Amino acid sequence: MSATPLSIALVDDQALVRAGLVALLERQGIQVAFEAESGEELIQHLARQPVDLILSDIRMPGMDGIAALRMLRASGNATPCVFLTTFDDSELLLAACDAGAQGFLLKDAAPEDLQDAIVRAASGESLLQPVSTAPVRARYRYHAEDAPLALFSQREVAVLRLMAGGYSNKEIARSLFLAEGTVKNYVSAILEKLDTRDRTRAVLKAITLRII
Repeated sequence: MSATPLSIALVDDQALVRAGLVALLERQGIQVAFEAESGEELIQHLARQPVDLILSDIRMPGMDGIAALRMLRASGNATPCVFLTTFDDSELLLAACDAGAQGFLLKDAAPEDLQDAIVRAASGESLLQPVSTAPVRARYRYHAEDAPLALFSQREVAVLRLMAGGYSNKEIARSLFLAEGTVKNYVSAILEKLDTRDRTRAVLKAITLRII
């Protein structure tokens, strides 16, 4: 990391939250170039002032964080984005990934975890809770013949992400509002598609093949 502090855009509709984050980030040597309270305001500011990274809430009145990021990506803006949210929701994580986010953290994350996510995302890595994918991809490699036997549904990807976080079938069922038996069926289908015998190998293979 260079001596020049990272410059970020901070987006949250709550002024007190922004004030707390500004104080925290400045203590960590990260410069908040501007604040915005909506997706619309973020887009307007970025047109005038580029930054190294966007740190944004997901759910906001008006244009939310994901909608704003989709618009930015569609316009060719590739500024890395880390989303903060109070919602531990795998569907939000999937939506964040699909929109082009590099990071996804809960607002109760430790300050050092937030700093780490910002630095890594700004340098081009992905850090999405519950699993940091880049280190796993760097360690494990698969070849073309290891490609999935069939495409994955959005629900199967959601189950895979929770498997990656160490969630049990019971916990996955509660998180996704499914019956535990239904989750077991999803897990069996996932193992079959990835041609693996256990959950750990399935998760590692899914990460390296960029399924999650």
